Amino acid sequence: MVAPGYTGRTRPTKLKKQAGAQKRKRDDVDVEQLDEAVLQLDLKDGSYKDFTDLPLSSATKSGLKSAHFSVMTDIQAKAIPIALKGHDILGAAKTGSGKTLAFLIPVLENLYRLQHIGADAGLGALIISPTRELAIQIFDVLRKIGKHGHMFAAGLVIGGKSLEAEREALTRMNILVATPGRILQHLSQTAAFNVDDLKMLVLDEADRILDMGFQRDVDAILEYLPKERQTLLFSATQSRKVSDLARLSLQEPEYVSVHAEDKSATPKSLQQNYFLCPIEEKLDMLWSFIQASKKKKILCFFSSAKMVRFVYESFRHMQPGISLLHLHGRQKQGARLDVTTKFAAAKFSCLFATDVAARGLDFPAVDFVIQVDCPEDVETYIHRVGRTARYNREGRGVLFLAPSEEEGMLKRLEAKKVPVEIINARQKKKQSIKSQLVHMCFKDPELKYLAQKAFTTYTKSLYIQKDKEIFNIRNYDLEAFAASLGLPGAPKIKFVKDGDDKKRKQQSRQELEMSESSEEEAEEPSSKKAKTVRTKYDRMFERQNQDVLADHYRKLVQDGEPDAEENDFTGATRADDNDDFLAVKRRIPAEVADAVMEGTTDDATKGKVVSLPGASQPLIIDSNRREKLLQSKKKLLKHMDKGKKLVYDDEGNAHEVYELENEDDFRAKGLPEEQRKKFLNAERDAVAQADVLDKEAAKAKRKEKMRKRKERERVEAEAGAASEDEEGGLEISNEDALANFRADADSIKDEEEEQAPKTGKKWFQSDSEDDAAPSKKRKKGKSARHVEEPQTLEDMEALAAELLS
Repeated sequence: MVAPGYTGRTRPTKLKKQAGAQKRKRDDVDVEQLDEAVLQLDLKDGSYKDFTDLPLSSATKSGLKSAHFSVMTDIQAKAIPIALKGHDILGAAKTGSGKTLAFLIPVLENLYRLQHIGADAGLGALIISPTRELAIQIFDVLRKIGKHGHMFAAGLVIGGKSLEAEREALTRMNILVATPGRILQHLSQTAAFNVDDLKMLVLDEADRILDMGFQRDVDAILEYLPKERQTLLFSATQSRKVSDLARLSLQEPEYVSVHAEDKSATPKSLQQNYFLCPIEEKLDMLWSFIQASKKKKILCFFSSAKMVRFVYESFRHMQPGISLLHLHGRQKQGARLDVTTKFAAAKFSCLFATDVAARGLDFPAVDFVIQVDCPEDVETYIHRVGRTARYNREGRGVLFLAPSEEEGMLKRLEAKKVPVEIINARQKKKQSIKSQLVHMCFKDPELKYLAQKAFTTYTKSLYIQKDKEIFNIRNYDLEAFAASLGLPGAPKIKFVKDGDDKKRKQQSRQELEMSESSEEEAEEPSSKKAKTVRTKYDRMFERQNQDVLADHYRKLVQDGEPDAEENDFTGATRADDNDDFLAVKRRIPAEVADAVMEGTTDDATKGKVVSLPGASQPLIIDSNRREKLLQSKKKLLKHMDKGKKLVYDDEGNAHEVYELENEDDFRAKGLPEEQRKKFLNAERDAVAQADVLDKEAAKAKRKEKMRKRKERERVEAEAGAASEDEEGGLEISNEDALANFRADADSIKDEEEEQAPKTGKKWFQSDSEDDAAPSKKRKKGKSARHVEEPQTLEDMEALAAELLS
């Protein structure tokens, strides 16, 4: 019997099994005590300052203690007690005020008091974030706090991950942190995913999720969720629109705003300034700023991903002396996660980013936030500048404003209580990088292509802005901006025809035709042209062949002067122009291999006629695909004349290998069927004549063979007659007869070898078996034996008799 206090195990118990055994014990759950304490919370008191003052579970308290959270911020002190009681919340607080804990703690505590644990309980809480990086950050905070005793199964559902792995794990999840697009995909495609028992819905950065970008996804997600639930909305700039609140089915929500009465909508420790900087000097100003702040942590915001890529690649080639990173939405998920991790861990670094990094991300110790491109509205400005001066730390925000943007943007910042002061740059420290960018774009075609895409995307971002008082595309010097990127000229851009587009769209076809005809008559009263209605089918058949793969690149290059009928800035364009944002032209290289092409321009229906050396017919350039042929030697060969192979007759005249007969001469010979019969008869006669010649040659060959055989028999007969003479008489001619006999024997042997067919060796025969191989005669019963050379007359007679027999 084992002594008390001992388990009898010879090996130590594993730590993982011990932890698992503790997790399975649920006897000490203090749900009833927590419910009573929550009911006794006084929401009007507001004297809660520490997390220990709130009725929280021991697991949550230990998680907060391990993460070094002890004192609550203002938004946490007001929002957590209300959320613990189960009320819906609209929470608004400045950036960096701790909104993440304000909704994570109620999620853990409410599900803990309901004991919504295990795979059978289903999904209890859904937290939706607008970006993947913010969702990852929320999940990390949830894991840090909840891993000290809570038994919830929590998951992260974002794009860029394996869809099948997420489907397998969704059925076991109690808490999910997700982005709108991916959670909607699972709700519509994953059959086993059930949200009927959802208790809490949290929208972080609610103003971004409820705007036009995610409106359809959020509306579709809400259709799957139950109406009876607790909803929490948190953001730095909270929306209080009745339409938004009605969409979410909020039930008597509590509006929690801790900084509504403050004089500033941004933290007090944040110093905000702006530069007056034309767009053509932005890169010079940014480079000079980075050179003067190498021992700082800088975050730079741009309006487009292509602009981020171009600035990152060009600055990286110039080696500014500080580590550079870039972050935008077109990167893969792994690369985005690596960039955020590196920038968060770096002491001195510079990150170029789009608005993907503008919301919710907590990068520690950011010194400067530089907004190189003007934000679309004040809310975006507040979220961008909120990446610094977090948790009462100091920080500085710098905004680059063009002269045309200054008045409108400052007016809107003042209306939102955002204090911004103007500063001037030191001209001594200002550096120009235009020549370096020109040199790099000249040497690197890929960088030049990036510069072209950066120009077009930035210009388009200015054009589509809603606030035309700030962003008026005609107030920018686009040619100078293209030159500042290192481009030899600005890509051609086509704008809307005139300002009253809505009015033109609402007009009927008759009114539109009348207005156009009146304009034409006013311009040219003498010319009266019949105006026909052009339908979409007419436009479809008027289209020419176009490149499919290179279309996006052809829009970047302008060749030649703009047409006289077209003016980009006034908006007057030809009637047959389409409504594309960019005009399409492609630059043709000046040099074409081994040829100097001479082009003549005909009317618009014929296109451009190009004469190619070596081609009898000219090449008509009537489409973009045919225009591209001029760049390829291989494709131009198809339009060249084929080469001719010549043969020479006995007189030395050159003729083609295959010459066609003259048509008149061919018809003079008769009908084709008659000529065919004549040809067949002539060929038949030639074949019969060849057969006669072949038979005569075969007959002559047989006669020659017979003659040789008779001659051989005669020699053998003479040799036999000589053997019957006396011995003495033969001794005189013994040597001569023996020599003649040997010669005849050798000739006979050679003829037999020529007549005998040669047979190949079998696969099992070797070269050494050639001498020992039996002949056909030996197979008939004659055995081979060795014949010695005759020495005397008797030997010669015996050999002759044997051969005759």
